[in-house]
Amino acid sequence: MPSIHVRTPVATLAALLATVFPPTGQAADKPSSELGQVVVTATRQATRSNELLSDVSVIERETIEQAGQTTLVELLAQQPGIEYSANGGPGANNAIFIRGANSNHTLLLIDGQRVGSVSTGAADFSRLSLNQIERIEILRGPASSLYGADAIGGVIQIFTKRGEGPARINASAGYGTYGTTDASLGIAGGNDVVSYSLQTGHYETRGFSAIRNTASSNYNPDRDSFRNQSINGSLALRPAQGHEIGLNFLSGNGTSHYDNGLGNDPSNDQSVSNFSLYSRNRLSSDWNSTLRIGRSTDDSTNRINGIANSVYRTDQDQVSWQNDIRLPVGKALLAAEYLKQQLSSSSPLPTNERTIRSLLAGWSGSLGDHRLQANLRRDDNSQFGGRTTGQAAYGYQFTPEWRAHLSYGTAFKAPTFNNLYFPLSCFPPFGCFGGNPDLKPERARNAETGVNWEKGAQRFSAIYFRNKVTDLIDSSLPVPMNVNQATLSGTSLSYANSLGAFSGGVSVDLQRARDDTTGKRLARRADEQLKAHLAYTAGMLKVGGEWQLVGDRFDDAANKKRLGGYGLVNLFADYRIDREWTLFARANNLFNKEYELARDYATAGASVFVGLRYQQK
Repeated sequence: MPSIHVRTPVATLAALLATVFPPTGQAADKPSSELGQVVVTATRQATRSNELLSDVSVIERETIEQAGQTTLVELLAQQPGIEYSANGGPGANNAIFIRGANSNHTLLLIDGQRVGSVSTGAADFSRLSLNQIERIEILRGPASSLYGADAIGGVIQIFTKRGEGPARINASAGYGTYGTTDASLGIAGGNDVVSYSLQTGHYETRGFSAIRNTASSNYNPDRDSFRNQSINGSLALRPAQGHEIGLNFLSGNGTSHYDNGLGNDPSNDQSVSNFSLYSRNRLSSDWNSTLRIGRSTDDSTNRINGIANSVYRTDQDQVSWQNDIRLPVGKALLAAEYLKQQLSSSSPLPTNERTIRSLLAGWSGSLGDHRLQANLRRDDNSQFGGRTTGQAAYGYQFTPEWRAHLSYGTAFKAPTFNNLYFPLSCFPPFGCFGGNPDLKPERARNAETGVNWEKGAQRFSAIYFRNKVTDLIDSSLPVPMNVNQATLSGTSLSYANSLGAFSGGVSVDLQRARDDTTGKRLARRADEQLKAHLAYTAGMLKVGGEWQLVGDRFDDAANKKRLGGYGLVNLFADYRIDREWTLFARANNLFNKEYELARDYATAGASVFVGLRYQQK
């Protein structure tokens, strides 16, 4: 498949959007301050999006509802600066790459709690149901000074549904290609004293054969199915003004099948769960305190023909105490955290747990048209000692519409338990592999600058970043070593607008993710991406489409196994039957494009999904 080049489509699409969304009109007369979303992830404090000094995007509930049969990783990959790979269909092993960083350089948070596996170092997104997510915030760039280890590429934070107002029932059900069914049921409500939410869901698909290459020794022509059950809930009590105690929980439990040669039926049972209790208290008019305690679990069992052959379970016990203090100028952040990570596995390990104690401080504020942010964090890890990370950012508001920022920050990634302690094992004909307890954390230094323009409903941003990662761990060696360095650099451009019945946007990512030792491209990362969406609303009907172009990639570090570029077109439609009922439909990969996200693995062809949604008013 030939490599694609996005420059010509960008120019074409930009001209189209300029025609559909002219720079003048009623929407453009609204002050930009009206457009500022409240974002938490970028600073750990509620901040207006038009006051941020970082690269952030938000996926709201309306976009999530339009996703249909789209998986969470596919939805995330429609955002600027994000790519993904998957070893087959829904439920298969998947990976998210932010700004060209490795998949285990992305930190996943659910309602403020860290979630993921300490054996692989990455989070599994496949067991998280879109039906239970209210919104998603994406922070691009190193964020260890806010969140500690692992946030070299960025942070993805998922916020689950909450309740307010009279008790209301919500439900949805749909059916589509590959025998895919998706159903959910929930209730939510609340008042000034109490609020609550409970949501359940079931997803199932017969799927398709995970491996498409018939010459592969792992090929099996059977369908590789996936089934997932999910539940989440929240309860909050407010005994007095300014005081709230509550709990959040989420669980996704699924079974996926994959290919491992003829005559075998391998499967993976995996559950991802998160539970936390919190107390949020206004200690004075200028001081808010939040104490949170919780546990997240990633539990995975691999089976061959129904018999378990490997088990990996990660438990992360977490305690955090955060204080937000309003000062005469700006606001301060002071926090202490405790994290205990424990791994239980079928392979005996010399060490199966570690603890991290952390202190962090930050300040952000404005002086006239000048905006400033500074953060400093110290993490003391029982395995490899202490690490200090920091970030400093400066921004300037040139006019009510134009602002710019520049920042510098550091980050690190702790070695995984597999990297450190995996027992020496042989896998003919690939060789023997084992862990290395002498590994050091990977380190990153990131500099970026950006400019933003907002007028009415129009938004434009241009971001340039350069992230230097050292002591990269090469896991392909018989014994992992800190041998590599990588430079991740690039430019991200995005534009969005809504005018009358139309809304849409376009983003372009031009990046270079290179191994400095070999000069090769990092595996499964493209140099070019273009993503665009356009929607039209007429009365009770909303129709729209998405266009995604991804350049060629390589499946291996040696750059010998090329993955061709591809383009996808998706369409969606919502029709509001009345105030409570909505009929929806979605078509993904409309032109049945054949492409690979991982060498020899299949991807979904043209697929359709239709359903009915109910929201009690």
